[in-house]
Amino acid sequence: MSTRFASAVVRLRWVVLAFWIAAAAVVVTQLPTIREAQVGALGDLVPRNSDAVDAELRSSELFRFPLLSRTIVVQRDADGLGVAEEARIAARALAINRGQDRPLRRVAGALPLTNAVGHSDLARERSTTAITYLFFQPEVGREDRQILAERLVERRIEPRFDGFAGVTGAIAARSQQSELISESLPLVELATVLLVALVVALHFRALGAPLVTLTAVGISYVVSIRLIAWIGQKLGISVPSEVEPVIVVLLFGVVTDYSIFFLSRVRSRIADGEDARTATVRGTAELLPIIVTAGLTVVAASASLVAAKLGFLEAFGPGVALAVLIGLLVAITLIPALLAIGGSAVFWPRRPGVEVSSAEAAEEKPGAADRRPRRSRALEIATRRPRLVALACGAFLLVAASGLTTIDLGNPLIRGLPADADAREGYRQASQGFAPGILSPTVVIVEGDGVAGRRRALSRFQALLAQRRGVAEVVGPADQPAERAFGAVLSETGDAARFFVVLGTDPLGGRAVQRLRALRARLPSLLREAGLNGATVSVAGDTALVTETIDKTVDDLARVAPVAIAVLLIILAGFLRALVAPLYLVGASVLALAASLGLTGYVFQVLLGHGEITYFVPFAAAVLLVSLGSDYNVFLVGRIWDEARERPLREAVRVAGARAATPITIAGLVLAGSFALLALVPIRPFQELAFAMAA
Repeated sequence: MSTRFASAVVRLRWVVLAFWIAAAAVVVTQLPTIREAQVGALGDLVPRNSDAVDAELRSSELFRFPLLSRTIVVQRDADGLGVAEEARIAARALAINRGQDRPLRRVAGALPLTNAVGHSDLARERSTTAITYLFFQPEVGREDRQILAERLVERRIEPRFDGFAGVTGAIAARSQQSELISESLPLVELATVLLVALVVALHFRALGAPLVTLTAVGISYVVSIRLIAWIGQKLGISVPSEVEPVIVVLLFGVVTDYSIFFLSRVRSRIADGEDARTATVRGTAELLPIIVTAGLTVVAASASLVAAKLGFLEAFGPGVALAVLIGLLVAITLIPALLAIGGSAVFWPRRPGVEVSSAEAAEEKPGAADRRPRRSRALEIATRRPRLVALACGAFLLVAASGLTTIDLGNPLIRGLPADADAREGYRQASQGFAPGILSPTVVIVEGDGVAGRRRALSRFQALLAQRRGVAEVVGPADQPAERAFGAVLSETGDAARFFVVLGTDPLGGRAVQRLRALRARLPSLLREAGLNGATVSVAGDTALVTETIDKTVDDLARVAPVAIAVLLIILAGFLRALVAPLYLVGASVLALAASLGLTGYVFQVLLGHGEITYFVPFAAAVLLVSLGSDYNVFLVGRIWDEARERPLREAVRVAGARAATPITIAGLVLAGSFALLALVPIRPFQELAFAMAA
């Protein structure tokens, strides 16, 4: 069947080329980009049926106005704001709240706060910093919120203020993150093109080989990225902008791998004296089962993420699966077609069979029993002392994997931006005047019949909250002197009270997640201790949202990992017609994954001192690394199985391993280098993922 398929591709080579060129032209002109197809804002990064979101909605129903804002204006003057400036800040907020500032009429409300008062845990300086929480109607989108906040700074603050003035918060950070990804993507693409061209050209010492590879990569990327955006748009799923750079480097790496395997095999056959078309047919037929199996392992493992509950992962997994599937289809059709069209000229200026000897081109050719491949000493040691080598390799990987114990998960959305990003600078300035948690407070809501009238019990509960580790300030009913319920902390119905809790650390960081997790576990007992028996409690805010997202991501991993591993085992068992070998291969991939993530923990948390690893990085790396590890395993063990038909297994391991060493090494370096180039996107999650994947 492989031979018939290869013969058909070679016979229809011009039709295959025309089809893929036409497909690329159609999707570019007719389908949207990922940015154009986005249908959501922050919703793609939070789980469905979120308790934190439900609590936030409940809070808005019970009280007159919200306490949570994700768009914040920061003003700071180290020499002091002065009474006049503080008065202007209050007057601006009042004008917005009354609808008197027409250019800002879509801003529904503003809540200013200065560090003129407050104890040292909250106010780190005195009268130097002011923040203004901005609130919007639901129909005002993310980009418009950012524009309105910047308009407030540019037109109302900067002309009369000599200190720092800027916009920060989750909305601003997400907007700047998207901009940085868009700006960095051309650089990532260019660097990856240069890497692939250089490595393939140097390996084959030919100009045509990188052209074949880059043509296949380019068409795979153009077709897949537009299809992903279009399908996401049709299904109402907002494909996050974070997906695109990952797919770029993944496709460059994977398609380049397959191209190197095809080029190596065809060159070897041409060097043996076969004509180019015959060499392409036979080489393609030999490799087709291996490459299809290898590609399907990546597709199946990535597609298993459809079982995830987090929108980001739900879009990421199928998106990667679709991209790799298209890359696989391009690889097994377009690359052989181009090899048949170009023939020996693909390897120009060298000529296989003349400048390239049969022995030199024999890298992973099966059945060449009389040729002793070079660079096989390591394989000879491994086959002579397999237990010793396995023990040494396993020990090294386990030591590296011990770094998993250092990993804390968080979402450094703002601190993960470059130091000169406006949102991060606003965070830094605000954190000098206030505790960092002021930028995204946690809201604790207590509900019960007539609970608003139990002021002493509520005051005791507020004091107990303030005593918890990591809490810088709590504002609540104890701070409202009047008996009347104004709607800020006591509901007008009398059945709810809420507390404004400021944490002392980055509210999206790993330490804040740990603090809130501990606090939430203690809330029922704190209610009883305060005398609020019978009341219920819920928690809203970005820290609660991040905590819940991390917890559900871990749950997703526990649900998806067995599915992905089972699928890989089934595919490998079917390909190898064996039951034990797939267990070894998947086990090796899982151990390598644990080692790479452990090294990531050591580098970023221990060496660089970051407080956390971005919560979705280990998850995305896990799916990609296990499937890509199986990709190389399929290629290597497929060659061993071929050789084992003619020689003892241990000798087959040595011979096939040596012949496969060069293509696998080159392909692995290209894939590692491609993922390393993700670090060109100056955002911490990409740097973490780049390191984990390259390692």
